[in-house]
Amino acid sequence: MKALLIGAACLLFAVSAVAQGKVWKSSAEPLAEIKTLRSLIKAPAFKKTDYLITKYGAVSGGMANNTKAINAAIDACSRAGGGRVIVPVGTWLTGAIYLKSNVNLHLADSAKIIFSRDTKDYPIVATRWEGMECMNYSALIYADGETNIAITGNGTLDGNADREHWWNWVYGGPAINQVTARNKLHDYMHQKTDPKTRVFGDGSFLRPNFIQFKNSRNIRIADVKITNSPMWIIHPLLSENIIVENVKVISHGPNNDGCDPESCKNVLIRNCLFDTGDDCIAIKSGRDEDGRRVARPAENHIIENCMMKDGHGGVSIGSEIAGGARNIYAINNIMDSKDLDRVLRLKTSSSRGGIIENVFMKDTKVGTYKDAALSFNMFYETPGNFMPTIRNIWVENLDVEKGGNFGVFVHAYPESPVQNLRVVNSNIRGVKIPVEVDHVANMAFDNVKINGTIATAINIK
Repeated sequence: MKALLIGAACLLFAVSAVAQGKVWKSSAEPLAEIKTLRSLIKAPAFKKTDYLITKYGAVSGGMANNTKAINAAIDACSRAGGGRVIVPVGTWLTGAIYLKSNVNLHLADSAKIIFSRDTKDYPIVATRWEGMECMNYSALIYADGETNIAITGNGTLDGNADREHWWNWVYGGPAINQVTARNKLHDYMHQKTDPKTRVFGDGSFLRPNFIQFKNSRNIRIADVKITNSPMWIIHPLLSENIIVENVKVISHGPNNDGCDPESCKNVLIRNCLFDTGDDCIAIKSGRDEDGRRVARPAENHIIENCMMKDGHGGVSIGSEIAGGARNIYAINNIMDSKDLDRVLRLKTSSSRGGIIENVFMKDTKVGTYKDAALSFNMFYETPGNFMPTIRNIWVENLDVEKGGNFGVFVHAYPESPVQNLRVVNSNIRGVKIPVEVDHVANMAFDNVKINGTIATAINIK
């Protein structure tokens, strides 16, 4: 499986499969697609009417539970046609917040919302947990079927999780651990049971996400700092027209992905900081039977001008990707951490199936990473009977100061090689193994240096 780099200006390596789907001929094509997509993504607008949470009984200090007061302010705002619900300076303890249509939850500078550690403060709602549909705890901030919603302001959202609260459901022993419930949910999914009958909650230890907006449209999350999440952090689900911008996500717990758009369409993530315990950004579309049944791909995502630090992957697609992903564009991003595993990470398996296609990454500056700059793995989890497809990947102007184990890593099926992988005008320094691939079709390097040597031909061993 090892591959060595040798000699001249351009590489074309082909194996048995014939590529299908779109094939970009130059970067001008995806750049034009980005321009068109950007014009389709619009920020929601709100009435210029403010609703102060203290007018509805909220008390600062971090001791009084303000769940009823905050939700009452949101309800009043939405019923009156919308506006801003203002969280003023102070520390405000709350349970689950349900965000309603035409409401912008706005945190004043230095305002902090701290979320309760009491599971009774999180009602059971319809959700997806690791790509599987079920009834489980509400996200800390949740919406379902809403339109025109936002979270804005320079305040802080603190999920209040640590190794003794929420995260111990992963780290704890058999009496406090998610393994049994997680396995049960897998069984329900494989048996194709009605998701409404898959009821979890107290005693099951399936942690809630931080922000989950489900079946919703016209979403904006901007400027806030988010810390200490129980699990996935920003999780739009089955939603459309989404902007995440100028957000700072710093959370190092288990499964603390920074942003997980799942089965979403028309998504813009820009000018954000991600410093996380799992993938910085992980684009998803459901796991196995649930993902294939719902059949909603992730499509039309722009990721730009972001900073990624710690994480398993900077820009990741998968692993819950059974519904497929297409038209994913990552431009002008910076990544740098000895604890960042991979720059571009595609992870799937034959239990997932699905097609990942049309992935464009350009102008990426990387200080250091640990494992691979470009990683394409079709054996991420237990195999099944649904062959995955990865095709039409274009990486341009990738500049790495000090790499890790691999420059390019591909682990694919002989009957489903990675198709049309092109790397252009890139420089990867300091890697142990420049390229390690097994099954690819039409992989091209054009003006690519790895460890100071022009990458032009590959010998498979």
